[in-house]
Amino acid sequence: EVQLQASGGGLVQAGGSLRLSCAVSGLTFGNSAIAWFRQAPGKEREGIACIVSDNDDTVYSDSVKGRFTIASDNAKNTVYLQMNSLKSEDTAVYYCAADQSRPLRWSAADMYAYWGQGTLVTVSS
Repeated sequence: EVQLQASGGGLVQAGGSLRLSCAVSGLTFGNSAIAWFRQAPGKEREGIACIVSDNDDTVYSDSVKGRFTIASDNAKNTVYLQMNSLKSEDTAVYYCAADQSRPLRWSAADMYAYWGQGTLVTVSS
């Protein structure tokens, strides 16, 4: 059974930093794609970062590029999202998602078979 456990959310002031973690079990970690999505109240779920674990290829949405960094620790089966220079508009529930293959459209939620439960990030201005 594949399980994803997201953690690390919390309350932070604008300009601050947080690091989210996604612990993955039951998945062949070295040949999978892990992504972070977020969903703000009243908005659609947005793909913001993805890493392909066999070669550490990464991709970001324009909304977070240059501020967020996705990284994989294959030994720990964990993917991290380092979030710097946080803005109030980054407030959302953050989800990690995974699939056994490289997605054709990395930011599309329906490309991922497995999802974590979400962790809330609140950025105060």
